[in-house]
Amino acid sequence: MGHAAMKYLLPSLLCFNAGFVDTAGFVALNGLFAAHVTGNLVTFAAALADGRMPDLSKIIAVPVFCVVVVAARLLSQALAQRGIDDFRVLMAAKLVLLAHAALVAIQVGLPLAADTPNAVMTGMTLVSAMALQNALHRTHLTDAPPSTVMTGTMTQVLLDATQAMRPPAGGLPEPVRLRLRRFALFFASFCGGCAVAALLYRAVGVWCFLLPPLVALAEILVLSAAPPAEPARPAG
Repeated sequence: MGHAAMKYLLPSLLCFNAGFVDTAGFVALNGLFAAHVTGNLVTFAAALADGRMPDLSKIIAVPVFCVVVVAARLLSQALAQRGIDDFRVLMAAKLVLLAHAALVAIQVGLPLAADTPNAVMTGMTLVSAMALQNALHRTHLTDAPPSTVMTGTMTQVLLDATQAMRPPAGGLPEPVRLRLRRFALFFASFCGGCAVAALLYRAVGVWCFLLPPLVALAEILVLSAAPPAEPARPAG
């Protein structure tokens, strides 16, 4: 259970949550990308091309993301040096951020006009949660593809699927077969998160934001059943 959880189940839950948060956030927060945060650079440039000022959330999303990633790395190193499981601590912090965003969204009733304080706060809380997820994914789940950007994963799935349709002499190599299975699962999980977010938003509105913290709780439960994460090592 421990190995399978870290190799399949935990990354799948992370991908699902990323797809859900990105879709729900985009709809409720005036086109903000909370997970695929570099998408905000495109909408920022598009606003300038239209001759209008970008929303404040689009301007500060990438800097906020960068600050949280750096802070997460520093805190992770400090916790690891003290023998504390930094993975579990920072995953719990992500759960708190997602829960806070959900409570604010429900209380104020999104969608709000762009640049209102509550809209900006909710958006940056979601961005911060996804920044934590990205940082932890890169430092502790290094054999899994990114959970928030699916272009590379989809490309690899297509390449491996094509190779599976026309395998080389001797059959499809086992590493390729395993990678195809895992990456297809992760891609499907992300797409499932997007679809569920769309359906729930139409059905219950901002109450859909309660699901990401519940999924984050499931991630922590899966992590607790897995072997202790390898401590993050200082860079250099």
